[in-house]
Amino acid sequence: MFAYIGKRLLETIPILFVVSILIFFFTHLIPGDPARLVAGPDATLAEVAQIRENLGLDQPVWKQYVDYMAGLLTGNLGQSLVTGHDVSSMIGARFLPSLYLTIASMGWALVFGLIIGTVSAVFKNKWPDYVGMMTAVSGISVPNFWLGLLLIQLFSVQLGWLPTGGLDSWKGYVLPSIALGAGIMAMVARFTRASLLDTLKSDFIRTARSKGLKETTIIPKHALRNSLIPVVTISGLQFGFLLGGSVVVETVFNFPGMGRLLIDSIGFRDYPTIQALLLLFSFYFIMVNLIVDLLYSLLNPKIKYAA
Repeated sequence: MFAYIGKRLLETIPILFVVSILIFFFTHLIPGDPARLVAGPDATLAEVAQIRENLGLDQPVWKQYVDYMAGLLTGNLGQSLVTGHDVSSMIGARFLPSLYLTIASMGWALVFGLIIGTVSAVFKNKWPDYVGMMTAVSGISVPNFWLGLLLIQLFSVQLGWLPTGGLDSWKGYVLPSIALGAGIMAMVARFTRASLLDTLKSDFIRTARSKGLKETTIIPKHALRNSLIPVVTISGLQFGFLLGGSVVVETVFNFPGMGRLLIDSIGFRDYPTIQALLLLFSFYFIMVNLIVDLLYSLLNPKIKYAA
């Protein structure tokens, strides 16, 4: 197992190298001049040129990439072109709020998705199944930004129960996590239902029933556990997307996370911050995939990994 983990970690090095190249050069294709944005609209051409030189933007792109990689290999993510602060400290201040939001969104989405999917499979083609699948379809169909606006209007503006945005307390996580996790809940519910229906047709389920085991024992202990591998796969992928894909939701709720920082950085053409965030999202996604692979062996002991 440890040899397999080591091998996978080594494989991430060339992947991240290629990703860094793509991120760097595509970032520099973003229209606009960072030096002009930093200097302001009233700056002269000489002032803009001086700022461009100070920021190192007058160097050839390949030279900028070499300098960027030299800093990256030493753990230096660079400095923000806008604020002048270390990019690592800026990301560090935003990382935990985004992580907690991702965990909260994934947590409730998994719980309710598994419950809805299991109930729908057990009561196939009956009213609980119809209600559950209607809920799932609604969760997939409704855009999360629109759902976020509806939640703000209902729970913040009309009822006054929760804040409209920001993060002054734990209440600031509630509405963004609902808006972010609704689509995940729907996908988990649909995958759970489909996988569980296939499992319930298996021979070992018929054997368990012929032995007189109750459905309350068969479903959770035998059928559901053997149905979780595709659910874990989709959940892992979605968990990887959530941390970097919460850009729209964090913007709607003015949430101080990495998604909002990415939007602000793109607006100011803050190349070092954009590059660091995208590279972090890529590394995070690779690590989540590794964890998902390891979970397979816990769900199914027959699955073994070789180095």
